[in-house]
Amino acid sequence: MIGNIVQLLCEEARWSGRFMILPREVAGMPKEMSKKEALEEIRERLEKCRCCTLCDTARNIVFGEGDPDADIMFIGEAPGAMEDKTGRPFVGPAGRLLTDIIEKGMGLKRSDVYIANIAKCRPPENRDPLPEEIAQCIGFLEEQIEVIRPKVIIALGKIAAQTLLNTDAPITSVRGKFHEYRGIKVMPTFHPSYLLHNPAKKREVWEDIKQVMKLLGMPLPG
Repeated sequence: MIGNIVQLLCEEARWSGRFMILPREVAGMPKEMSKKEALEEIRERLEKCRCCTLCDTARNIVFGEGDPDADIMFIGEAPGAMEDKTGRPFVGPAGRLLTDIIEKGMGLKRSDVYIANIAKCRPPENRDPLPEEIAQCIGFLEEQIEVIRPKVIIALGKIAAQTLLNTDAPITSVRGKFHEYRGIKVMPTFHPSYLLHNPAKKREVWEDIKQVMKLLGMPLPG
């Protein structure tokens, strides 16, 4: 019976273009969960999601990883080939650059922050996720953000920035200044994959990152 209801909700969501949170299996669920347990519960529901067609071609879901108590959350657009293969976010060439920004630039460990994407499955041919795919998937990310409650979200690239800020403005017009998402500061900046092809833009990203560090009272490199 529950399975039929879930399927009906998925079908309705396909037509409505709006994410619907699927019923939780509440039997035996503890009243109080740690952040880690809450994130795992979201992951388990994501693994059962069939609300868009991306799951038909993806090898793995890419849920996200990092510290559930992180002050900083990096959000990209969607998994790429390496992420699809490993089930981990930002592990390809762009991921190595992001890791350098976190560790060499900010002086943190990658495990100190939380990293996730707007879409949890890889779009075919590494295309951008479609609006209807984002609509079906965004609820999982919203729940992740609600659990983690970071002090700052760094939105990596156009898709992440436009989705979180509910705007059509280009990344060039929103980056470099703080915005807000449900009471959380958001700093949009260029996606690491864009920097691989446009290395001159690294300086602008570093200026954005320094604003985040200043806001959080983190020491800036000399």
